[in-house]
Amino acid sequence: QVQLVESGGGSVQAGGSLRLSCAASGYTYSSGCMGWFRQAPGKEREGVASIYPGGGRTYYVDSVKGRFTISQDNANNTLYLQMNNLKPEDTAMYYCAAGIGRCIVTAQVRYWGQGTQVTVSS
Repeated sequence: QVQLVESGGGSVQAGGSLRLSCAASGYTYSSGCMGWFRQAPGKEREGVASIYPGGGRTYYVDSVKGRFTISQDNANNTLYLQMNNLKPEDTAMYYCAAGIGRCIVTAQVRYWGQGTQVTVSS
């Protein structure tokens, strides 16, 4: 059984940083993609960043390029999202995801974490 457990969310002021962690159990990184999605109130869930097979290739949505970095620690089965220079529009529930393809749309996700809230104040 695959379990994804996020941590690291919180409240920060604009310009601040947070690092999200996702502890994965029952899932083999080499078998598929892993990524981070977010959902703000009244909006659809969107893919933020992912890492997928083929030499650790990564994807970032345009709005976070240059500010967010996704990484994984295979030894500890943990996925990270380092978020720098946070903006109020980054406020959302952030979800860890694992699935097929590149994990950039919800249709590619097979497993979800429970989510961790990120709130950025101006």
